[in-house]
Amino acid sequence: MTIEASPLLEVEDLHTTFSVRGGIFGGEVAKVRAVDGVSFSVMPGETLGLVGESGCGKSTLGRTLLRLIDPSQGSIRFDGQDITQLKQRDLRPLRREMQMIFQDPFSSLNPRMRVGDIIAEPFVIHGIAAGPERDRMVADVMTRCGLRPEVADRYPHEFSGGQRQRIGIARALAVSPKLVVADEPISALDVSIQAQIINLLLDLQKDLGLTYVFISHDLNAVEFIADRVAVMYLGRIVELSPAKNLYADPRHPYTSALLSSVPTIEPSRRKDRQILEGDVPSPINPPSGCTFHPRCPEAGERCTKERPELIDLGNGHSSACFLDDPAGTGTKLRVLAA
Repeated sequence: MTIEASPLLEVEDLHTTFSVRGGIFGGEVAKVRAVDGVSFSVMPGETLGLVGESGCGKSTLGRTLLRLIDPSQGSIRFDGQDITQLKQRDLRPLRREMQMIFQDPFSSLNPRMRVGDIIAEPFVIHGIAAGPERDRMVADVMTRCGLRPEVADRYPHEFSGGQRQRIGIARALAVSPKLVVADEPISALDVSIQAQIINLLLDLQKDLGLTYVFISHDLNAVEFIADRVAVMYLGRIVELSPAKNLYADPRHPYTSALLSSVPTIEPSRRKDRQILEGDVPSPINPPSGCTFHPRCPEAGERCTKERPELIDLGNGHSSACFLDDPAGTGTKLRVLAA
């Protein structure tokens, strides 16, 4: 895989908050910090895996990257252009280059439209093709995604879950995007079908030079498909690393706990299960200091007062933990990577 020097996607200090309204007059009573100061970049042709527990902000971040949800603060640069404040009419030309694969392959498809029309809709919206040429392009993208063109006249309910997800992928790829955000694209599928969809995504990436942000809670799938992995907890990235390094040597206690829960049939890869106490705190009222400290078995006094930032550990590995901070006063210090 050849990766260019300039990032395709750059995110800096991104925040996405939602107002909670209540009271007699329906005023704002609180804010939900769904994405709370996230920064990262994605190179062309790369797959960035985004993992974490349910409710950590993964899907909100993915939708914010494509401006399906407007950010509250921070910046998003796509292919060198700042798209953070662009109006919807200015975003439309860029929609061709940024597409999304949704989690539920059934609810994301219009049940009243035939499959061929669903896949052709992007061509209509962007004025790319019409008539026989559009039909030919629809047939081509269906074939590429493992669908027979002769089923284009059928409706979504006539297909299996895996076939519907292939329809969603075909719709996303119809306009030849550069970036695809895949939001839990295999979570609603049977295990055997999951492998087929992951292999399809890898083949399409190789053939078309796609860049993926792959959102999932399936750590085995992320290990297989991702070049780098970002671990989210309560709206923040707490660890970012090349996939091989992360799975071999997790540095953040939260990452270690997640990986210890992954089932494996290989005895050499089995780890002692780390059970986290309590539930994920509310993003309306997050804990002070490190938001993970109420559940962290290694939290020290500093963790309750100060919020750690991502620290460069070398070799592209970063962790937001005072255990990796040479100037910290936590319970212990780890040796930094060379």
